[in-house]
Amino acid sequence: MLTELQLRNFRCFETLRVDFAPGFNFFIGENGQGKTSILEAACVLLRLQSQRSSTLAPLIRIGHKSFQVSGSYQEHALDFRYSTLRRKLGFDHAEPRSTAEYLSLGRVVSLANTDIELVRGGSDFRRRFLDFLGAQVQGGYRTTLRSYERALRSRNALLKSSHPRPRELAAYDQPLLEHGARLSGMRAQLLKRLEPFAAAAHQDISDSREVLALNFAPGNSDDFAADLARSRPQETRLRQTVVGPHRDDITLLVDEMPASQYASEGQQRTVALAAKIAQAHVFALEEGPAPLLLIDDIFGELDPGRRNRLLRSLPAEAQKLVTATSMAWQEERADGPIWRLAESKLRRE
Repeated sequence: MLTELQLRNFRCFETLRVDFAPGFNFFIGENGQGKTSILEAACVLLRLQSQRSSTLAPLIRIGHKSFQVSGSYQEHALDFRYSTLRRKLGFDHAEPRSTAEYLSLGRVVSLANTDIELVRGGSDFRRRFLDFLGAQVQGGYRTTLRSYERALRSRNALLKSSHPRPRELAAYDQPLLEHGARLSGMRAQLLKRLEPFAAAAHQDISDSREVLALNFAPGNSDDFAADLARSRPQETRLRQTVVGPHRDDITLLVDEMPASQYASEGQQRTVALAAKIAQAHVFALEEGPAPLLLIDDIFGELDPGRRNRLLRSLPAEAQKLVTATSMAWQEERADGPIWRLAESKLRRE
């Protein structure tokens, strides 16, 4: 459980401290006050990445050169300091033996309005969804992903050079094939774990008999090497690698129909929420503490019935940080502290 969070020069906050309770913690305020930034800081502290930004530089408060997030999680003191030139980790007032040791402590699930891009958006949204999960539950996933990305960058750099020789290009094929096969295999396994939880959550939230299916759509066939060879003319023309796990995708079907094309907006939001809740249930089966759920102002986009069924479908043991503009969406009062945020200052009710 996250019991304390402190921010310095993070987004709109010069300094801020929050003490959390088990279960629900509510942050209420008008838009633009910094509610989402508190959730983002919790994610950065535990995962060293933002659920909102692909890089950390935008998180530095305007006019400053670095930010710091620190806090207490499962009785461990955590500290992360970031500047564009340097990152420094603290684990129980010392440097951790490795980043992996630091990251092994806590698991995070983020639910936000932008999750609808899992259904509507490009395949990169769905790959990031799998990668965020895989890095937290599969040993070696993060290393395999980074190794594949390095091999892909190197190969693409060669393709962008003038007239790469086939023998030179072949030297980059082996690491791409090795790490790529492992990465796609891990993603396929993740999806098998997710699907039953996603299907159950979808029926709970929608209160219907609609069937949600998640199918893995790999970016290459079982013979990745042959795919690379066949794609060589296209690679030469486009000057980039056109097959491989960087093209992996998830097909989301509601009653066997593509959700991106045939589902209503309410159905699409339900599909996205079901996928995120499935993440939480996969985490809940892992050894260690229950996941931290970051639930960011999603209630205004759901009808009252779906709002409250969503809350009931969340893992009961998980700690939940919830932002909203008001508490009017609740059918029943949920236990947990309520914080009011205005002008970058918190007041507990």
